[in-house]
Amino acid sequence: MDPPLPTEYFGNLTQSVRGKASAGELLGHGFGWAAWLLHEAVAGHCDAAVRERVGNWVKDPIIYQFAQFSDPFSLMMGSSPRFEMYGNEFGMGRAVAVRSGYANKFDGKVSLYPGHEGGGSMDLEVCLPPETMAVLESDGEFMGAVCSY
Repeated sequence: MDPPLPTEYFGNLTQSVRGKASAGELLGHGFGWAAWLLHEAVAGHCDAAVRERVGNWVKDPIIYQFAQFSDPFSLMMGSSPRFEMYGNEFGMGRAVAVRSGYANKFDGKVSLYPGHEGGGSMDLEVCLPPETMAVLESDGEFMGAVCSY
C-alpha cells in the first residue's frame, strides 16, 4: 500500500482476487499455465486496485458471505504460504499436520499452508465431495504433480 499501513495496525486486511479459465483452457494449457494465471491475478492486486475496490465498496457496501464464492464449478483458495503454521509449538513437539477446522468449509474450498517439509513446500487442505476426491486420487498425472512419495 502506498502509503503503507501504520506499524500500529493490528488485524487482517484481505481481499479476494480471481483467476478465471474454462475447463478447456485448463486442459489445453496444463498446471503451469493455471499457476501463471493465478500469479497474474495476485500480482495485479496492487495499491491502485485495492483503493478502487475500497472506493467502490464505500459507494455500494456489501457484506460477503462464503456461500457467494461457492458453486459446483469453482475453487476458492484461502490462507497463505506465509502463515508459519508449523512454527507454533505448545510443548508437545512440532505438529505433524495442520488443519483449519470445521468453519467456512464447502466443496471447492482449498487452504494453503507452508509445507511440513519446509524448503518452500506447500500443504493443501482440499474440500471436495468423496466421489471427486476418488477420481483425483486415481489420476496418476494429478497425483504425480501434487505428491512427493
